[in-house]
Amino acid sequence: MGIVNTDIKQKTIKTEVSLTGVGLHTGKDVTLKFSPAPENYGLAFKRIDLEGMPIIEADANYVTNTQRGTCLEKNGVSIQTSEHVLAALVGMDIDNAIIELNESEPPIMDGSSKFFVEAIEKAGIIEQDAYREEFVVTDIVSYIDEETKSEILIMPSNEYQITTMVDFGTKVLGTQNATLNHISDFKEDIANSRTFSFLHEIEMLLENGLIKGGDLNNAIVYVDKPLSPKTMEKLKVAFKKDAIAVKPNGILDNLTLHHPNEAARHKLLDVLGDLSLVGTRIRGKVIANKPGHFVNTQFAKKLSKLIKNERRNNVPNIDLSQTPLMDIIQIMAMLPHRQPFLLIDKVFELTENHVIATKNVTMNEEFFKGHFPNAPVMPGVLIVEAMAQTGGVLVLNTVPDPENYLTFFMKMDNVKFKQKVMPGDTLIFKCSLITPIRRGICHMQGYAYANGKLCAEAELMAQITKVK
Repeated sequence: MGIVNTDIKQKTIKTEVSLTGVGLHTGKDVTLKFSPAPENYGLAFKRIDLEGMPIIEADANYVTNTQRGTCLEKNGVSIQTSEHVLAALVGMDIDNAIIELNESEPPIMDGSSKFFVEAIEKAGIIEQDAYREEFVVTDIVSYIDEETKSEILIMPSNEYQITTMVDFGTKVLGTQNATLNHISDFKEDIANSRTFSFLHEIEMLLENGLIKGGDLNNAIVYVDKPLSPKTMEKLKVAFKKDAIAVKPNGILDNLTLHHPNEAARHKLLDVLGDLSLVGTRIRGKVIANKPGHFVNTQFAKKLSKLIKNERRNNVPNIDLSQTPLMDIIQIMAMLPHRQPFLLIDKVFELTENHVIATKNVTMNEEFFKGHFPNAPVMPGVLIVEAMAQTGGVLVLNTVPDPENYLTFFMKMDNVKFKQKVMPGDTLIFKCSLITPIRRGICHMQGYAYANGKLCAEAELMAQITKVK
């Protein structure tokens, strides 16, 4: 497993675009608006109908209910049935977007992602300055729901792929499979696949008043039991139809399947939407057997945790014996720091959005005289300073005359120390941009590793200023 910085630029939508409809379960009229978002923002919902217009990020850790769709909640503010909208954004290769709603539930539209895809196309898609990050799968990761025996796993692959297999034990639906080999095929192959339900589920939802915005145009209803006159009358009232019948293929009439395996394709759509809650692009093949929102989101939580650990423990794989990209003489030509406050020795990698540097810690360091006598430990504040100097190389590399600039701290956030650093250790620093460098301001995530372990991390912001 590993987190890699790709050479693919992040994307957002070009302009705002809105669509209106009815929430499937709330039955309320709702307007949804897609808005552009900055680099590294991700996907998030915004409740403009509530005071303060709270934002709920598309994050697996906010999942609270999966009975009738994937519901998110943050600080008491909820979003219902998020998966179709999220699938459309991922399927259209969008990294950053704000989804504004004036109700808790997006419009169901026709029960698929088709209308959301069309809205995104209407708005247009633009590249941003920042590069995309990917979680590269190198081992099989799986999750199984022991109660339902639903299982989902991910295995290594050169790109993000999904295969779904559904078997509900009913003759009317049978066993179906669907595969998405390329995200670029989502619009044509998956987006128009509508949600489906069984007649016995529809009856239960109607009895409990839980499907107020449905009609025969936004859900495929598989008739898995005899349709009694009483049930038929209820359905006619609920769907506002004068007559209802069952077609030869076992679904209610007034609707034609877009694909023979539309149920499996819609399950794939749901998996794509639910796994977007991981928050990081995935490079791997997902295989889901009898998927559902519960197993999907539990798997998303598992992946999210793995990614968090990988991000922290992803020790850069560099050969310390190789000739560095920059040695100490070249570093001193760029950084203004000097002994005893020059705290990096070599630079091994330097790109537009990340830098890797090292420091060999010896007993000859000035700070060991007092920190601490007979128990030498490198001060954490100096580890962070060395991290910042590593980031300084990154930002100063953007100007033609770095010797004429000084670098100043602006802020430090989420600083954590994990392991002691002692004489004889080799520190490896990695700093990656959180946002693109603008006006000489560098906002980055820094990690420090020693002895194959993470010893410190911090979110840093610094600015370079030209010497007068």
